[in-house]
Amino acid sequence: MTDAISQRHYPIGAELIGEGRTHFRVWAPKAKRVEVVLEGQWGEDRGTEAAPTFQELAEEPGGYFSGTAGVATGALYRFRINDAKDFHPDPASRFQPDGPHGSSQVIDPTTFKWTDADWPGVKLKGQIIYEMHIGTFTPGGTWRAAADELPELARIGVTVIEVMPIADFPGNFGWGYDGVDLFAPTHLYGTPDDLRHFVNHAHSLRLAVVLDVVYNHFGPDGNYLGVFSDYYLRRGNANDWGDSINFDGPNSEAVREFFITNGRYWIEEFHFDGFRFDATESIFDKSDEHIIGVIGRAARRAAGERSIILVAENERQEVKLIRPRSAGGDDLDGVWNDDLHHSAIVALGGRREAYYTDYLGAPQEFISAVKYGYLFQGQPYSWQEAPRGTLALGAPPEAFVAFLENHDQVSNTIAGRRVRFETSPGRYRAMTALLLLGPWTPLLFQGQEFGTSRPFLYFSDIGDDNLREAIRKGRFEFLSQFPSLASTETQKQLPIPTDPNSFTRCKLDFSERKKNKQLYDFHIDLIKLRREDSRFREQKTGGVDGAVLGPKSFVLRYFTEKNDDRLLLVNLGDTQLLEPMPEPLLAPPLGFEWTTLWSSDSERYGGPGTTPVATQDNWTLPGEAAIALKLIPETTPRRKPRKRG
Repeated sequence: MTDAISQRHYPIGAELIGEGRTHFRVWAPKAKRVEVVLEGQWGEDRGTEAAPTFQELAEEPGGYFSGTAGVATGALYRFRINDAKDFHPDPASRFQPDGPHGSSQVIDPTTFKWTDADWPGVKLKGQIIYEMHIGTFTPGGTWRAAADELPELARIGVTVIEVMPIADFPGNFGWGYDGVDLFAPTHLYGTPDDLRHFVNHAHSLRLAVVLDVVYNHFGPDGNYLGVFSDYYLRRGNANDWGDSINFDGPNSEAVREFFITNGRYWIEEFHFDGFRFDATESIFDKSDEHIIGVIGRAARRAAGERSIILVAENERQEVKLIRPRSAGGDDLDGVWNDDLHHSAIVALGGRREAYYTDYLGAPQEFISAVKYGYLFQGQPYSWQEAPRGTLALGAPPEAFVAFLENHDQVSNTIAGRRVRFETSPGRYRAMTALLLLGPWTPLLFQGQEFGTSRPFLYFSDIGDDNLREAIRKGRFEFLSQFPSLASTETQKQLPIPTDPNSFTRCKLDFSERKKNKQLYDFHIDLIKLRREDSRFREQKTGGVDGAVLGPKSFVLRYFTEKNDDRLLLVNLGDTQLLEPMPEPLLAPPLGFEWTTLWSSDSERYGGPGTTPVATQDNWTLPGEAAIALKLIPETTPRRKPRKRG
């Protein structure tokens, strides 16, 4: 037994240890006796297969059971606890071909032929992230179908794919945040090797792939962990989804091992380039080393010389996540910046309700986001009747992931409407320019780049009728925090999450790339400008300053030690004549003048056409537009001041 365990790579799960030999190991402190139930090979005629065979596993210290069986890759199995009539899937199953309620399958991760040995990985600085949901990104909704679209994303300048959660969950569709088999990529999108093909193909195109992982709760349907142990959850220590995961209570060592192993597993066996940790404010851990930091450091070690990026979603805006461990932090690279999104939504459509209440959408908010990241860093926050955030001064600008759309925010509208339909075309282009030229790390949500008309709704197919009704009711109650969505009439119009149509309506239509060519070109040109212009790609701490120019306008100046500065003018209001203009950020160095580098008003993007902005007499800010300017040597000598009196 000891020899077999020494051949294992991970402490739990089913692993091949030789030709036709598989070693099983499971943590089951609740059990007195554990058997592995061998159920034949995947692909056999399930109606005529032989009766399952049982093999008892040997008990180890600490609640583990293990043993070797003469089965090979493709074998189906489950566990029986204490001679019970029911069998249950492996908590560390690598694949559930029939879903979470079915049998687990023995997987050989070594048969896939990787070709990415020269892939160095990725660091957060300089990246453009693209969030996608595999089930709706393409009409086919599979890894193979999604892989076919990767060359186009690489062509337009995307550098990192962020995949929404893929741990297996019940039903035929869902967001993935109610996963229950954390080691098993969902069977809905294909096989584990299909996932490997997706990542390998992305790397061949110099695209990184980051996985959204949910370490704050398990889904309510298909979770059999309680059969094996009562210690996975902390009873009475609830978060928004029920009992929280036990990372610091009695017998939490094995639970921590489970999640640390999971982090290593995705990096090693699927070559993922990092993680986005979901809702970290709901991960409770008072240990000396917070579990997210521990998982992140283990993932970096698993990646070896390959660089990975680690980003957190954190509603409380806890900056310790991106501080180094030496300063009491968790060593992550970045955090999602909801503040910038909320200000942008208010500025674009005036939606000051629910969690948008504390934002004005004013020019100063965007300047502060550029300079300091989070807007709330400990000030009073009326929506929650408590201070929000922690001090982030000095954090590198790339650490803040900025967005106008993501899965949550698009779905938190009456019909999953995309942002561009909530505002005017000019304001939308101007705000998108700020997103893609700001010093933070920009994120686009699938289809945003070509102005998709497809919504993104909350959809879920898990559970029986009672659970499905609870999901519908809970979703509608959540949306009722927005007064505009709380009326009886409005609630009757809300899409039902468990309706299959709520899922299929969200699938992208790539013909819109041609239909919306002006908006697609707009995004492509902005991404190119960001990546190729020396100033817009720099992301230097303290490298950008800003000033308010009017009630809805502002300027950002990107400084350099040489006379190569850039200006980004953003005006979300009407055309504005700057006269007088006592703002030093607009001043060119002696012997230089400003000229337009790029304009959102270009007819190429459906705008009214580019007009001169800066002259020796005054400046004119076009209405609902963003203009990038660069310095050139003066073409006309400066006029001498006129003497008065």
